[in-house]
Amino acid sequence: MTHSRASEEFAYISIMKRCCIIYNEPGEGALADELDVLDQADYIGDHLSKLGIEVYRKGISAAFMNEIAVLASEKPDFVINLVESINNKGELNYFIPALLNLYSIPYSGNPLEAMFITSNKTLASSSMRNAGINNPASFLPSQMNLLTPGRKYIVKPIWEDGSLGITEESVFECKPGFEDRLKGLDDSHWFIEDFIDGREFNISILAGENGPEVMPPAEIVFVNYGDDKPRIVDFKAKWEMDSFEYINTVREFPGKSLNPELESNLRETAIACWNLFGLKGYARVDSRTDKDNNVFVIEINANPCISPDGGFVAATKEAGYPFIQVIQRIINDLNR
Repeated sequence: MTHSRASEEFAYISIMKRCCIIYNEPGEGALADELDVLDQADYIGDHLSKLGIEVYRKGISAAFMNEIAVLASEKPDFVINLVESINNKGELNYFIPALLNLYSIPYSGNPLEAMFITSNKTLASSSMRNAGINNPASFLPSQMNLLTPGRKYIVKPIWEDGSLGITEESVFECKPGFEDRLKGLDDSHWFIEDFIDGREFNISILAGENGPEVMPPAEIVFVNYGDDKPRIVDFKAKWEMDSFEYINTVREFPGKSLNPELESNLRETAIACWNLFGLKGYARVDSRTDKDNNVFVIEINANPCISPDGGFVAATKEAGYPFIQVIQRIINDLNR
């Protein structure tokens, strides 16, 4: 960053005096996947305060229309949008950027259109396929007759993130009796995807003055997994700290040991996703590779977790960026 550019950035931030951090209000008895957003709010709030910005917070609930109307009357200079779901339902998250747009409130992260399309995994998959971005073939439960005998698949919720609804039983082989696994699953909330039985990578992207910058690729390494246990990041691996899955699912940065061609493909694919969906601020693209190092995008994480121990922050640290600089770059790419 040049001195003049840095001065411009600090000058811009200096006029943004007051910020409201909004997040999904955890319900009574909330589990770790919901409570994590409070850690994010604390972490971001601390760094905004270091920038001289007045910070206050607002939990968003099922009464979100009234809550955003009140927020508009408070006239914050901008909002940090951490709302991942409403009442733990991911399919409602795009209502928040829609309302922020309605009231012309500047906000961080990804815009309404990107949030809607990427939150709906079947819509995102179709969009990527039409754009020539490689991703696993997918089917709705009503299309189970199209599955190939002997092939492995994984069944996932369409709208939820954070591996909600995913267990090791989500992976199944198409063989006699497989229909029992899909009983009761409706097309509006579930889909079936080819299971790519290979390596898994998380590619974090951060907005910058010259466009999006890809952070060092992170690999999810499955330690002590036997051949009969699917190598996936399920709900236990993400949130249940005492579980085998959590303990033995490890994030690593392979660095120079990563095949250069594979790294290039991962980076180019991530940027292609950023451009396709019109992403802003920050995002994470999750991919898996097969035995031939072909890259398959399995999820676009618009507004991924940015808690201090999360994958996005780990990647920015690996790139050498202090979080104060990360938050500056996110603020410089607000939706206005």
